Amino acid sequence: MFQKVSQLTEEIKNELIALNEYILNNPELGNEEIKACKAHVDLLKKHGFTVEENYLNIKTAFRAEFESSIEGPTIGYLAEYDALPEIGHGCGHNILGTTSTGAGIVLSKILSSIGGKVVVFGTPAEETCGAKVDMTEKGAFDDISIAMMAHPADNHYKSGDSLAMEAIEFTFKGKTAHAAACPEAGINALDAVINTFNHINALREHIKATARVHGIIKEGGQAANIVPDLAIAQFYVRATTKTYLKELVEKVKNCAKGASLAAGTELKIRNYEYSYDNLVTNQILSEIYCENLEKLGVEKIHEAKESYGSLDAGNVSHVCPTIHPYFAISQKQIVAHTTAFRDATNQPFAYENMIKTIDALVLTAIAVIQDKHLLHNIQKEFKITEK
Repeated sequence: MFQKVSQLTEEIKNELIALNEYILNNPELGNEEIKACKAHVDLLKKHGFTVEENYLNIKTAFRAEFESSIEGPTIGYLAEYDALPEIGHGCGHNILGTTSTGAGIVLSKILSSIGGKVVVFGTPAEETCGAKVDMTEKGAFDDISIAMMAHPADNHYKSGDSLAMEAIEFTFKGKTAHAAACPEAGINALDAVINTFNHINALREHIKATARVHGIIKEGGQAANIVPDLAIAQFYVRATTKTYLKELVEKVKNCAKGASLAAGTELKIRNYEYSYDNLVTNQILSEIYCENLEKLGVEKIHEAKESYGSLDAGNVSHVCPTIHPYFAISQKQIVAHTTAFRDATNQPFAYENMIKTIDALVLTAIAVIQDKHLLHNIQKEFKITEK
């Protein structure tokens, strides 16, 4: 099967390189990926996929399916293709999405003999308000047996974790007054913001070391001689599990409520961006993927990167067994969200490892389809893992 998979990947290699280069040269921000989405869809349709565009009323999302006549598990591949402002594909989503679509196409050509179904999801806006959040909440992954994707990096890394995150905005409403002539007539909204920060700073001593709370003052007044009647603060609250995040968010909200009460302001609280769940790697699935990658000639797969960021793939991992490993696109250390990282996604070394990654993703799917006991163990782990 290794030889068959490698042969199929080689047959579409030039099409994948063309897809990657096109998206690289036409960068689009989140939820604006018109060209990238169409390029993926066109290639998938060419290879026999049935595609639902404008998926779940998300303009640049899609769901592409290829189903065997033989019953079996449903394999999901997650494709991203949004770019960053100014520097374009500095996070490498051009090659990430190409890898997922490539894996979907190769697997589709094997399903007639082994059974099952493959679904490639086009998932916009990972860098901002990740579409996977909406898609998860609307049941997009409820019928998926396993979900996989692989992100470009400076080395090969095992799938690890990410922090659950809530984006909270506090709006304090006070009352204006002349700050010198009659300050007693005013209600200072900025005082409430400053004290919110002070309360949160005091809270840090009593939260888990792995948690994170960081924020900004978005608005704090217009002139020094006017008591500010409006002040706004925005925070990210992060934790290793969704359960602890919920507990920590309540404590942070109480910090703002106490500050508002002390200052005499009105307070409104809202989530100003989507909340991301923590990524829960399915270890059995991850081991199978890494074993396949090693058989394909990858000599060194590093342990999972320590991560204090957040991913919308985390939301998927709470619905079905999921992995999110990383693959090398450069032979030297390279930092994401840079022009150097962007440029590395279109080099021979990156393509060499893209092909190996596609093969590993496909071989992992084949193992899951063919071995019911393996799938049972993967799903058993998923059910008992703390989230």
